[in-house]
Amino acid sequence: METNVPTTQTSTPMSSDRIEEQVQLHAPRARVWRALTTPDELGAWFGANLSGATIAAGAHVVGRVTLPGYEHLTFDVIIDTMEAERRFAWRWHPNPADAGVDFSAEPRTLVTFTLEDTADGGTLLRVVESGFQGIAAARRTAALLGNTKGWAGQLHKRLTAYLASAA
Repeated sequence: METNVPTTQTSTPMSSDRIEEQVQLHAPRARVWRALTTPDELGAWFGANLSGATIAAGAHVVGRVTLPGYEHLTFDVIIDTMEAERRFAWRWHPNPADAGVDFSAEPRTLVTFTLEDTADGGTLLRVVESGFQGIAAARRTAALLGNTKGWAGQLHKRLTAYLASAA
């Protein structure tokens, strides 16, 4: 098996409350799990400085976004669930495009990553982000569309490229 060469599959938003995205990776589940849950690795492919962060259930993980054009934003998640090599979830404020706006009173959406083995020894990674109905109506559509585009780019471009280049 050739490792870390991705093939992709994608889904579109299923409703106005959730985004579903998936990618099939030619990397073992343990490797994908490490990329999702190790601070330096998550930061490397996601585009955030997470150096010194602790990723564990209940942890609040904060770091400066490092993607060009988005450096004014902050990666800010609360780790919800960690089931080793199976399920990882966090809560965050979706699409906080305006750094000058305080989103702290707004509910966070839930982002859930699930990992499954594939027949070829790779991993099927599914991401579901739900809870958009709790977002203020004035920004709900922009948050849903922005994160739909964002997840496609993060998974199909950034994560797959990271796994292909990282040991």
